[in-house]
Amino acid sequence: MATSSRPLFVSASAASSASPSRACLRRLHTVVAVSIWEPCPPLRAAACCFAQTKHCCRRSTKCFASGPSVSRLTRPIKRLLSRYSSLMIVMHSNINRFYQAISALHQDGRSKHFMSVGFGRMVLGMVLVMSISAASYTAPSSSALTEENLLFLEAWRAVDRAYYDKSFNGQSWFRYRENALRNEPMNSREETYAAIKKMLSTLDDPFTRFLEPEKLKSLRSGTQGALTGVGLSIGYPMAINGSPSGVAVMTATPAGPAEKAGILPGDIILAIDNTSTEDMDIYDAAERLQGPEGSSVELSIRSGPSTRHVVLTRQTVTLNPVRSRMCEIPGAKDSSKIGYIKLTTFNQNAAESVREAIKTLRDNNVKSFVLDLRNNSGGLFPEGIQIAKIWMDKGVIVYICDSQGVRDIYEADGADTIAASEPLAVLVNKGTASASEILAGALKDNKRAVVYGEPTYGKGKIQSVFGLSDGSGLAVTVARYETPAHTDIDKVGVIPDRPLPASFPTDEDGFCSCLRDSTAPCNLNAAQLFTKS
Repeated sequence: MATSSRPLFVSASAASSASPSRACLRRLHTVVAVSIWEPCPPLRAAACCFAQTKHCCRRSTKCFASGPSVSRLTRPIKRLLSRYSSLMIVMHSNINRFYQAISALHQDGRSKHFMSVGFGRMVLGMVLVMSISAASYTAPSSSALTEENLLFLEAWRAVDRAYYDKSFNGQSWFRYRENALRNEPMNSREETYAAIKKMLSTLDDPFTRFLEPEKLKSLRSGTQGALTGVGLSIGYPMAINGSPSGVAVMTATPAGPAEKAGILPGDIILAIDNTSTEDMDIYDAAERLQGPEGSSVELSIRSGPSTRHVVLTRQTVTLNPVRSRMCEIPGAKDSSKIGYIKLTTFNQNAAESVREAIKTLRDNNVKSFVLDLRNNSGGLFPEGIQIAKIWMDKGVIVYICDSQGVRDIYEADGADTIAASEPLAVLVNKGTASASEILAGALKDNKRAVVYGEPTYGKGKIQSVFGLSDGSGLAVTVARYETPAHTDIDKVGVIPDRPLPASFPTDEDGFCSCLRDSTAPCNLNAAQLFTKS
């Protein structure tokens, strides 16, 4: 067994030349491996060939030729080496803890005496024993795992591979898996789902969530452009008007059941089929609003100070993400015709729909545009990137980051640009979230557009959906993002350049009326609409 015959630490008097740095200890592999990183002894370094780097030294091949041979390691040690990966993780943690403790003693002046060779060996032995005991647990063999166990492991692996925070909220993800397989009941599909939800809850991330088969199917149908429901886009609690509870209405699909019943953006859903939404997750609320075509759902709606009950009949709703119109402003010169584009969601039709709207408005001699992202709660990340490329000739769109920093950069190169030169204004509010914030942040930081409104919702994380073998799935936070100016907007939002009048309407007809009527409280000066000052 290849071990160190030198003290792990030296006396305080020799610390300047031989005490190990923190980086040095991080490179200590193991006392049972052929390659050992250890403090350099100044007196014996010449006697045996050492390659020295700062305070660390690596014993050369010639040195090991005179020492114990790996081939002479006993069978148990060879088995231990086969578990090298897990052993290294545990040893790294244990050695770091020991180093921190000794460093604290040294700073307190209580570690001034020479640490003997015996003490160094004892410490290494303790660390090794602790590491072996932690790394030697053997998980159940695949033949011993049930179908429910395998489904749980499938979910665990998806998070292990994709989750953006590799500290997993400060816990050992591997150890959680082993404890769950031993202790969590998984005798039925319901119990397995409960175990998966419990596992995800330890991440303390509301956006990383489990999706039962019906929820996954509903989510995917929504991003594909159609679903069966009441035609509502809902937002997180407190997303609009500072509502302390309930689910906020972001948009109502034109000609959908909700719009026909007079439900408006900003209304609060207090209950769905007599079930309070006070503590209801919005994904649970969305599932309750959807259902078979022709079925009904009862809602309790608060509109301003009044509350009312409505019964809606579900129908198949086509989600057209874009509404547009031309606003002609009498008396204006360069901005006499303004193209208004309302983008309500980022489904798979969004980018193409924006392109078509721009082309149609250009056919009417529109020379400037307003992109309305208010109450757009997001959707597909790639669609947000493509729409940014429509408006930008070049520049960074977004930085994708994980716990280690920037890992990817999305940029515009001009290949997909069709409207990079016309004046552009963007409208945002508290209901602008996720992919909408990526788009608004990109256009603002690249000085491509003037942003109007109020700070956006502040959802600075990106999720990917992973399907599991039984038809269920996971939405997993895979990254956080920063705007081109390296602003982390999570829980802060994109800050607009200028505010909008408090009474500014959210529909295209109202928008045009406010621009035309210079005496209206909601009026914006069309001539100054595209300037920041």
